[in-house]
Amino acid sequence: MTTPETSPPRGRPRSSKQVLWSLAPSVYIPSLLEFSGLAALMPVIPLLALDLGFSAWQAAALTTIFGLTSFLGPIPAGHLISRVGARSALVATGCLLVIANVVAFAVLTPAVQGEAAPVHRVALVVLLLVMATNTQVWQLGRQAYLGTALPPMMRARGMTLFGGVIRIGQVVGPLLGAVVMATGSDTGVFVLFAVTAGAGTVMIAVFLPPGEMRQGSARPRDRRLPRTSARRRLHGAVLARMVMVGLGFTPVMMARVNRPVIVPLLGAALGLDSVWISIVFGISAVLEILLVLPAGTLMDRHGRAAVAVPCAVLMGAGYLLLALLGTVWAGQGETLAVLALLVPSLLIGLGNGLGSGIGMTLGIDVSPVHDRTRYLAWWNTMLGAGRLAAPLVVTGVALFAPITVAGAAIGGLCLVGGTWMARILPRVTPSGGTRGR
Repeated sequence: MTTPETSPPRGRPRSSKQVLWSLAPSVYIPSLLEFSGLAALMPVIPLLALDLGFSAWQAAALTTIFGLTSFLGPIPAGHLISRVGARSALVATGCLLVIANVVAFAVLTPAVQGEAAPVHRVALVVLLLVMATNTQVWQLGRQAYLGTALPPMMRARGMTLFGGVIRIGQVVGPLLGAVVMATGSDTGVFVLFAVTAGAGTVMIAVFLPPGEMRQGSARPRDRRLPRTSARRRLHGAVLARMVMVGLGFTPVMMARVNRPVIVPLLGAALGLDSVWISIVFGISAVLEILLVLPAGTLMDRHGRAAVAVPCAVLMGAGYLLLALLGTVWAGQGETLAVLALLVPSLLIGLGNGLGSGIGMTLGIDVSPVHDRTRYLAWWNTMLGAGRLAAPLVVTGVALFAPITVAGAAIGGLCLVGGTWMARILPRVTPSGGTRGR
């Protein structure tokens, strides 16, 4: 199959805009479709669980399935992609996503509308596991492919655009889900997810070139490298680099995961209703999307630290300000309550927008071209551990202190992480100090 990715035009090199447009049908548009469907489903899971007879805490726990698979799933997903190639893995798991959603709609709709039985609750758990594991393959496969398809000098722009597409899907998805549920069927979101995943799978099957991942994961021709001692040195060096970068970036991941928890809880503590809290989230989301491409350009021109450090510092300052204003302005009226939530949220959104795609970009940076998919799986597993730990930190602090203290703790961790990345990233990632080496 001949595609723009595999057959660049002769003569003048393609511009960054041409490269990104050539990747739209094989990566960016399918990602937008899939994450829109997933984002439409996520808010509905607890509601469907309650209708099927789960208790409130059990319904809330179901959403952790996706968090668990983000920690346990990348390494098996990497093995699958390395063995069969990205396109085959993505098409196969895309088809499974479609089947799982269609089955979920067919099995769970009668139970929601009538009498739910234990078998329906088991079916929901199994189907969510299938969706979560397949989603891991989708994300890792496209991340690894972008690491090969993007020229190094515009890698950050391509990866931040990928992160931006995910964010757009997270905004568009719940809106589409609301339209579907307005017809009177909460389980209709499964059909929506099936349609978006099906359309994305077709685009991947048509536009993603076959065998593309084998180039990035094949063994090098130099016969000296595969020796056991050389492999061990390579693995040790890569893992050490990943740990150094991951220590600084993990607080940013924790801040992202905890924002949908801390901000609404603090808004409720300030006396705001769900409408005001949703408005604050919406304004912050728009700011994040607007910063996607500028952040990528800044990273490509001035290095990863130029974005990762401000991202961590701004998010940390936002959380600390949220804790401060949430304490000082509590009980001072609705106007101050809205400002106490909005101003810090905009600061957090500014930092988060700057960091669009930074985690995936750093993963490519610290992974060698040789066997890249496997190393990316290790990196994603580290980030998954951060996602799992994030709610535990907030829960542990909230057991003994107000939610404002939990916010301050996350903010402090972000500032420490930003300081650490300011020292580490220029040494181990593309920057003004390493680009010429």
